[in-house]
Amino acid sequence: MVYANNAFPYHQLRQGVAGPYYWPLQQNGWGGQTYAYGNPQYEWATRPQWEWKDYGGRPFVINIEQAAKYNQNYRTAIWTGKHLQVTLMSIDVGADIGLEVHPETDQFIRIEQGQGIVQMGKSRDQLDFVENVYENSAIMVPAGTWHNVTNTGNIPLKLYSIYAPPEHPFGTIQRTRAEAMAQHQ
Repeated sequence: MVYANNAFPYHQLRQGVAGPYYWPLQQNGWGGQTYAYGNPQYEWATRPQWEWKDYGGRPFVINIEQAAKYNQNYRTAIWTGKHLQVTLMSIDVGADIGLEVHPETDQFIRIEQGQGIVQMGKSRDQLDFVENVYENSAIMVPAGTWHNVTNTGNIPLKLYSIYAPPEHPFGTIQRTRAEAMAQHQ
């Protein structure tokens, strides 16, 4: 069997354990602590070999929950295809995505860490849909709907977003919201 991107299923090497990838944060600049997902049997596993870049246009598999949690950028496009785009986002405490509308694009947002509030409506002045969102919340934004997500928690809000069709240029990486706003103008 051939594995792309050195993505050998290390989780199958030890004691026949099957399950998702778990890797230490301390490798490759991922932080100074070991991540073992609360279970020491996974400490041995290594991070799949991938970079923070856009893998669109070719097959790609990733642990999206962990990628979203590790993403430190405001926005990172990890896969941009002809009809779909997947981005990771990290929203600082008290910050928001920014009120926006995508006239021709449906959007799916999943919260992986933190809590916030989502607002949606038919116009920027009529955001009559308001819901609290938490880890594991999924948000569906129809094309043409004004929307914003605000971090109301005390840790960064980590999420991933799926756009259909793609919304951002291939390879988009925006380290801060200010950088994203400057590129959008």
